[in-house]
Amino acid sequence: MSDAFHRDCPARMVLDHVTSRWAVLVLTAIGGGPLRFHELRTKIEGISEKMLSQTLRTLVRDGFVRRTVTPSTPPQVSYGLTALGEGITEPLQALSDWIRDHAGDILTAQAVYERETA
Repeated sequence: MSDAFHRDCPARMVLDHVTSRWAVLVLTAIGGGPLRFHELRTKIEGISEKMLSQTLRTLVRDGFVRRTVTPSTPPQVSYGLTALGEGITEPLQALSDWIRDHAGDILTAQAVYERETA
C-alpha cells in the first residue's frame, strides 16, 4: 500500500496534478458536462491558453479527462470527465463549495492576523 506522506509514493504525483489550482477549476468546470477548449478558457477566467493546454494534457494522461475529437472542418475537440474523473471531481467540488461558502470567514481571519501581528 502506498503512503502519500512518503516522498517516492506515486500517489503524491497524482495529488500534485489533481490539487493544482488550475486542475481543480478544470475538473469542476467540466463536471457539469463536456466543454470545448474555448468554453473552458472563457469559464475559467485568468487561465492562459498555455496553462489550460498543459493542465488538460496532464489530466487526459492521468485518465481523469477524456478528449473527444469530432470530425468536421475544423475538427471539434471537447473535454469531459472519465469515470475516474467523476470520482475525484465530486470531493473537489465539495471542497470548492466549502471554500466559496467560507471565503468571508477566511478573509476576516487574515485581517485579524494582520492586525495582531503588525
